[in-house]
Amino acid sequence: MARRTKEDACATRNSLLDAAEQVFYEQGVARASLNEIAQRAGATRGAVYWHFKDKLDLFYAMLERVTLPLEQAAYGEDVGGARLEGLARVRHVIASVFVRLEEDSQTRKVFEVLLHKVEYVGELVSVQERNVQAMAEFGAKLEAALVHAQGEQQIELPVSAGEAALALRCLFDGVIQSWLLSRGGFGLSAVGMRAVDAYLRGLGFALAA
Repeated sequence: MARRTKEDACATRNSLLDAAEQVFYEQGVARASLNEIAQRAGATRGAVYWHFKDKLDLFYAMLERVTLPLEQAAYGEDVGGARLEGLARVRHVIASVFVRLEEDSQTRKVFEVLLHKVEYVGELVSVQERNVQAMAEFGAKLEAALVHAQGEQQIELPVSAGEAALALRCLFDGVIQSWLLSRGGFGLSAVGMRAVDAYLRGLGFALAA
């Protein structure tokens, strides 16, 4: 009985997260109501508060359900049994995100909510702060990888590693934004990786064929 109850609770939580994705996507996060989300999930408002503290907590849970597996895959210790470092790691991380966005509709929808459906006002200001922190952490990982690659290839970058990482992150973000706005109007993985590789070559790196 306890196992069944736990399964039911898990199913209800997932239904609420599924409903939140759709309501946030349709109405934006600020305008979305917990009542509407509960109704879409076939649950009560009380069920929402049983699983989540408030709308912001629900939003973060929805976001984490998609981004956590993506981060674990991108920043895993190894790929196919081999440790990735330097440019191989940079390209793997970026390509992983591109592929996941192209192939997984849920990931694409959540990214669109995060990038286009959030107004950074009121309680949602904390979302902006969290995004800034996440971008800084991602930038730091890119910088460390570029420094490693610079030492490996014994080259002098035309800018600092920090500036190179910042520009690469802006390129990465911009390609995703353009792809979402165009509703998949171009091949994200193909076009995105060609742009990334062109940028890395412009910094002076030699890329494996």
